[in-house]
Amino acid sequence: MCAIVGVFGAKKASTVAYYSLFSMQHRGQEATGISTANGEKIKLYKKRGMVADVFSQSTLDSMEGGCAVGHNRYSTAGSESAGDAQPVFAKYKLGEISVVHNGNLINKHEVRTELIDRGAIFQTDMDTENIIHLIAKSDKDSLEDRIKDMLTKIEGAYCLAIQSRSKMFVIRDRFGIRPLSLGKLKDGGYIVASETCAFDLVGAEFVRDVEPGEMLIFEEGKEPASQKVFEADYHPCAFEYIYFARPDSTIDGKNVYEMRLEMGKRLAKETPAEIDLVLPVPDSGVAAAKGYADGMGVPFEMGIVRNHYVGRTFIEPTQEIRDLKVKLKLSPIKHLIAGKRVAIIDDSLVRGTTSKQIVRMLKEAGAKEVHMRIAAPEIKYPCRYGIDTPTKEELISTKYTPEEIAKNMGADSLGFLSLEGLKVSLGDDRDYSLVSFDGNYFAGGNADSPSCGDV
Repeated sequence: MCAIVGVFGAKKASTVAYYSLFSMQHRGQEATGISTANGEKIKLYKKRGMVADVFSQSTLDSMEGGCAVGHNRYSTAGSESAGDAQPVFAKYKLGEISVVHNGNLINKHEVRTELIDRGAIFQTDMDTENIIHLIAKSDKDSLEDRIKDMLTKIEGAYCLAIQSRSKMFVIRDRFGIRPLSLGKLKDGGYIVASETCAFDLVGAEFVRDVEPGEMLIFEEGKEPASQKVFEADYHPCAFEYIYFARPDSTIDGKNVYEMRLEMGKRLAKETPAEIDLVLPVPDSGVAAAKGYADGMGVPFEMGIVRNHYVGRTFIEPTQEIRDLKVKLKLSPIKHLIAGKRVAIIDDSLVRGTTSKQIVRMLKEAGAKEVHMRIAAPEIKYPCRYGIDTPTKEELISTKYTPEEIAKNMGADSLGFLSLEGLKVSLGDDRDYSLVSFDGNYFAGGNADSPSCGDV
């Protein structure tokens, strides 16, 4: 997950970056940061917490310059300290540099060991720090060439925005696993962001997606220059459409809401049920539930109310607290549910903790039958490219059949979207990254390797 933004040529780049990160808060809630450059120096501010809580107006006003890069952090490895927040800033031979990164580097440990052997001193556990060291230790004469040199030494998923005092470099890995788009600001500047919902908030016009294997170079007085660093081997992440991205975003030319609607319709064809009502697990299950209801020809109701002021449940340390926080987060509308046969639609099933609580909650609210439907295939493999999925042993679908899971959670039935159904829903025009479902670790790594990296 995680969100990155890069702004160049804006009158108030820090403010544009702030609102962009605010619109992409769903991609990371643990820490946030922005660095700005005015041609002479880089100024950095980052801290643990939400965007609106970290930045004040006075802080943004103090961050001068027409170039800004920013980051929302969602950790998959390492600590949750403020030191592990991004951007990562350093002074080196050619001056000052600031880097933001979304993705996971598969060869993080090998690269870090080699750098330490060469005398590098690391301050964080982030694989993003590898990037800084590789650039600093390169023997190339220009920053552009040092970045290209660095890119030959890293493997995996990455979208990068690299800021010097006067330029900005934006790179997307050759697989295009994580999304990245280019937009034009009303005042003539440019913006790159993980999701197009950032463009909508700041009034930017979508230009195009950054191509897999492409580097964009932004320099004052010039149009962005494009270079093909690697030949594309396109594998965009299917989970962006299933869960990560906001439904109003367009990822690689496809609207997220429409994709989720199609998944729900396909799910209805593959796993129908004798039901009176379709309910979504809010919020990410809403579009798929609407598609399922349309496909089944039964009413769709927002029969579960979500309290948006409760944090994520899965990061809590004990199972008892997780169970309590599910109740705090979700509450059924009993008069809609009592006596009804309901289908409850969720985007995915990982450990099964939340789903079990939801089924129990609906039964306690008087549901006659509860049929759980998942608008994604069974998750059987951990991801290594920037998704915080647990180990293989913790994934419920690696240990139990759908029938066994349904019995354990108290559901009358459980159905998943097939892998083929997901492919049909997304379209067959590209080879998606489906590693959580099929175990195809095309960019290195395997299901048994340790989690390597940080987004």
